[in-house]
Amino acid sequence: MEHLSKNTNIEHDTEEENVFSDPENEQNDELYEHFRIKVDKGQGLLRLDRFLQHHLENTSRSKIKQAAQAGNILVNGKPKIQNYRVKPLDDISIVLTYPPREIEIVPEDIPLNIVYEDADLIIINKAAGMVVHPAFGNYTGTLVNALCFYLKDLLIHNGIVENPMLVHRIDKDTSGIMVVAKTEYAQAKLAADFFHHTINRTYQALVWGDMKEDEGTIEGHIGRSIRDRKVMSVHSDGIHGKHAVTHWKVLERFGYVTLIECRLETGRTHQIRVHLKHIGYPLFNDATYGGDRILKGTTFTKYKQFVQNCFSMLPRQALHAKSLGFNHPTTNKELFFDSTLPEDMQKVIDKWRNYAIHKAFEEDVEDSYDL
Repeated sequence: MEHLSKNTNIEHDTEEENVFSDPENEQNDELYEHFRIKVDKGQGLLRLDRFLQHHLENTSRSKIKQAAQAGNILVNGKPKIQNYRVKPLDDISIVLTYPPREIEIVPEDIPLNIVYEDADLIIINKAAGMVVHPAFGNYTGTLVNALCFYLKDLLIHNGIVENPMLVHRIDKDTSGIMVVAKTEYAQAKLAADFFHHTINRTYQALVWGDMKEDEGTIEGHIGRSIRDRKVMSVHSDGIHGKHAVTHWKVLERFGYVTLIECRLETGRTHQIRVHLKHIGYPLFNDATYGGDRILKGTTFTKYKQFVQNCFSMLPRQALHAKSLGFNHPTTNKELFFDSTLPEDMQKVIDKWRNYAIHKAFEEDVEDSYDL
């Protein structure tokens, strides 16, 4: 006879925070949930899918089956399929794709920059300014609205629009490469890759200041700021927030600003923006984290006008999701997608490059004159 214990201990580590009501908080979080369950000693033998469906809210048996087939359910450290019989004191770890949001989605014919597509996934180069999810103040014009139209044969059944199978996001005002799954199996496999940090993601960012080293690593728990809940901050106590790691290296120096590459080991809310501000190098023109002011340089009016012109040319944070690498969820073939910098960011970088060249030339002339 099947028996369900009510005393089972469940740890829930979600990789998405409840921020959908705020369009400024479009995340670059991975969209999955991780549960760890310690089965009670009084638990009777029971199929794994029935056990999990009982203990996890809003989780269907079909979703559990997809997770099992993708290797996302571990029992005592070993992958198990859905018909495994749960035993007392089993240690269960499961990665699930995030549950669909209960919001009406209107398909919209919005152009998408599709880099690659097959039966399992789509790679999109998202434009800056496009919100990923419909949210308060942005119920239309989002990537999800565009995907629902583009994938209408896949997502619309009997007039009901299903949610596109996202596995991660990038901020509204960040441009760059994203992957979207077209099947539940692909979504589950990609979610596991993000969870196990096997996805290779690089970003390019223009930051204020001349970074002292050529490369480095930033580690620090990221969570909501205690002073302002609309933004994130680094919590040095190591208790609040979630563990986050960002690797960076210098690509080019322009004196008062630096072009860097960032590689994400984790995917927390605003991770790159928060980490770089924390070490004293905010992103250029990042209004949320203080980069929309002149933080380095001279007091000359001409210089101030130069920076303001750059702000006007790039009215957003200087951050671009440049590349994405992972194993294909079905074929296991290594895939890698790269993108060029968008025009607005490239123009500002060129402008700073020219400024640095002219500044260096003027300094050489002054040194020669002094001699």
